[in-house]
Amino acid sequence: MTGKPFRVIDTGLRDARANIAFSQALIDLRIADQVPDTIRFLRFPASVLIGRHQFLAGEVRLDVCRDKGFEVARRVTGGGVVFMAPGMLGWELVCRRDTLGSDNMGELARLICEAAADGISRLGLPAKYRPPNDIEVNGHKISGTGGYFADGTLFYQGTLLIDFDPDHMIGALNTHGEKRARRALESAAHRIITVRELLGERTPELPVVQKMLLNGLNARLDVAAEPGAITEAEESRAQELLQKEIGTDAFVAGAAEPEPGPDVLSATHTTPGGVVRAHVGFAGPDHVRIRDVLLSGDFFVAPPSIVTALQGALGGLNVEDAMPAVDRFFAGAKVGLMSIKPEDFRIVIEAALKHRMQ
Repeated sequence: MTGKPFRVIDTGLRDARANIAFSQALIDLRIADQVPDTIRFLRFPASVLIGRHQFLAGEVRLDVCRDKGFEVARRVTGGGVVFMAPGMLGWELVCRRDTLGSDNMGELARLICEAAADGISRLGLPAKYRPPNDIEVNGHKISGTGGYFADGTLFYQGTLLIDFDPDHMIGALNTHGEKRARRALESAAHRIITVRELLGERTPELPVVQKMLLNGLNARLDVAAEPGAITEAEESRAQELLQKEIGTDAFVAGAAEPEPGPDVLSATHTTPGGVVRAHVGFAGPDHVRIRDVLLSGDFFVAPPSIVTALQGALGGLNVEDAMPAVDRFFAGAKVGLMSIKPEDFRIVIEAALKHRMQ
């Protein structure tokens, strides 16, 4: 087989936080050049996974999750909150940034989604890429994806809906967010479709689905994916991350959404690629100096740490210096924005600052 070599591993069904910890371990070790370019298959128990930049309480009904025994975890990627179940197949690519012939996240999203759609089509389904990061069959979403760059390494993940009950998703997720208010969560549940709905008794076993996905990735990305072994270093690093960071309640909870008040002004900006929110806290009653800025939403940005860096660049500034600081930040930062643009951050921060005039 010709093409760029990729190791294929299958970590099976693991707890939600353990799965995410293994993803980060794989990223860390690929950055350190301790593991090769890799395709990973994974599965989750019934779980709610919140996006890297989202507020937990605003997105997840924790009482419902507790009552139903759903696990709750925070992803290392952006995007919106998702529901996972054993009947959904996760897949990940971790490789050098230039392995697939592009270092543009939007272009890579298209290439990878088209390759995955090719693989799904080999099951007998007319799958097609839907920008910016979905795969559809006859207008219904069958796979969602997302990813980011980290120190010259690409991490990209997707989920194939083989068989699950969307009613679980509706009960576990909040419905007041702008994006879901726009589309209506119930409508979103109807928009998705599973392999079993389409193929019924002809739905293939999991190994066949994995093989077809790999065939599509091999053919469209010019890779040569071959089965490999999970390393002790990966399991060790994953366990360390699980215990010290990703598996902790503090990591999953993340930052608390600021309470609105005279010293905190907020704004929301809705784009085709996601919702961005800005919460600006002010030092002193005159609102001339920024205390801190907190950005949230269901957007994808690479690397995710860029959001924290932007927030830090604005803290302590006079209001009149904030927007020039945003422009300088993006002029000097290496950012790969897959679903939104730098001006979207500028728009929402400026909108929050303008509220002080009203």
